[in-house]
Amino acid sequence: MREAGGFMNMESEIGRRRTFAIISHPDAGKTTLTEKFLLYGGAVQLAGAVTGKKKDRATASDWMELEKQRGISVSSTVLQFPYDNYCVNLLDTPGHEDFSEDTYRVLTAVDAAIMVIDAAKGIEAQTRKLFEVCRMRGLPIFTFVNKCERPGKGPLALLDEIESVLGLGAYPMNWPMGDGAQFHGLIDRRRRQAHFFEATAGGRHRAAEVSSDLADDALLREKLTDSARTQLLEEIDMLEMAGEEFDRAAVMEGRLTPVFFGSALNNFGVRLLLDDFLALAPAPRSRKVDETAIDPARPEFSGFVFKIQANMDPQHRDRVAFIRICSGRFSRDMSVLHAQSGKKIRLSFAQRVFGRDRETQDEAWPGDVIGIAGNTELGLGDTVTEDPAILYRELPRFPPECFAYLRNEDMRNYKRFRAGLEQMLHEKVVQRFHLAGSADLAPFLGAVGPLQFDVVRFRLESEYRATTRLEPASWTVTRWVGEGVTVDQLGARFLPSGAAVATDDDGRPVMLFADEWNLRYFNDKQPEIPLHEYPPESAPKSLARAAI
Repeated sequence: MREAGGFMNMESEIGRRRTFAIISHPDAGKTTLTEKFLLYGGAVQLAGAVTGKKKDRATASDWMELEKQRGISVSSTVLQFPYDNYCVNLLDTPGHEDFSEDTYRVLTAVDAAIMVIDAAKGIEAQTRKLFEVCRMRGLPIFTFVNKCERPGKGPLALLDEIESVLGLGAYPMNWPMGDGAQFHGLIDRRRRQAHFFEATAGGRHRAAEVSSDLADDALLREKLTDSARTQLLEEIDMLEMAGEEFDRAAVMEGRLTPVFFGSALNNFGVRLLLDDFLALAPAPRSRKVDETAIDPARPEFSGFVFKIQANMDPQHRDRVAFIRICSGRFSRDMSVLHAQSGKKIRLSFAQRVFGRDRETQDEAWPGDVIGIAGNTELGLGDTVTEDPAILYRELPRFPPECFAYLRNEDMRNYKRFRAGLEQMLHEKVVQRFHLAGSADLAPFLGAVGPLQFDVVRFRLESEYRATTRLEPASWTVTRWVGEGVTVDQLGARFLPSGAAVATDDDGRPVMLFADEWNLRYFNDKQPEIPLHEYPPESAPKSLARAAI
């Protein structure tokens, strides 16, 4: 039994952890906001700009060469840094819908999310999809309305959009004084303070002195015209009388989102967001194993693998399994049970990960993410634990919507091609299928979006020196076949034009259809054949409903 002092130390360490993801539609400013958080945490000395230009400084979170070239995030990144008395685990995620699968896996490993919205565009398609996944997982969501220094929809219209489109109550934590060229700053509603915006070179700002009495604030009179000041005070009064009331319990239950306004690029309003988010966001919470809640303060160590990434260090062809710690204390070289195989393994080569940079990690606590290098037994979704009763079933698997044959351009590189492809499959960058009656002369791959194929080809060439050629296939809809139906039985059935039978890498029968009409036709003609959007054990039911 652990000593009381050790338990108190665990409670303290858990209480200061904050583990969260930042989600958004592409180009809303998610990675820029991440960089400014790191700047405040002292984790980087100069916040990077998200750009496709090679001469410009790269961001800490977009470390992959393809990300630098295209100016987009294509892989989730783990970033841990201290801020005040908090230990912050920030998981930056790809915004592009083609990489939704990676983002959805990351959302299984966090306790809250910050949703970034472009003030001019409002709720965009990918934002809505990611929000639905957060809702299904019961994650508290905090909203940052970005780019207030540019012309936008207006704060009242944006609040209405959050409530009507997402069905989520919205409580503005601060309120913008104008927008675009007339953006003068922010009113901190809870502290009754005014922060004035003045853009300067280098993306910094100067905050003027603040006042506790907005109605008689001389700075407001100096900075705003009489009409703008009157409108501002009327809006604030209206929010007080008719707006949502702040309710932290509703925030924790995912029914109310605190809304912050600002400009990540100009580093304005970012600290207000970070301070209030860390104060309000939950510490690591219990996780369900079947009907049992696993408390983070439970003394037995447990965690699950939510991401695998190879070749982060170009000088060493290694492989890192990222583990979210759910309970107990981690110590380097500890022996644990690998729940999927039933074997005892040693968690050696434990590392604290910051983008692509790593350092040895001797100790970690619930909420932390650790990287285990070199252990080839660990796979996505695997549980590591000191308690054999714990088996997490966290990770989803999503149906591909794009298919292609991947051909090796130079047979002299065949071994490198196969080794690289097997690694990509292990990371679940893409999925492999086997068409019935096909000789499998070239790997037949499925992906959620076509850019995933670009990632595979780029990494095969840059990391394994294997050049490839892609031949797209016409199927766009995937369905797994229910138990008791074999590939031979399916092959003997009538198939609509364009449909095909295949198996996944685990040998499960899969139906491929050219489009939704094909699928409906098959269902109408042969309703006795059960088809499923997900493999039976792929995902928790709540997450499975949030389909792409």
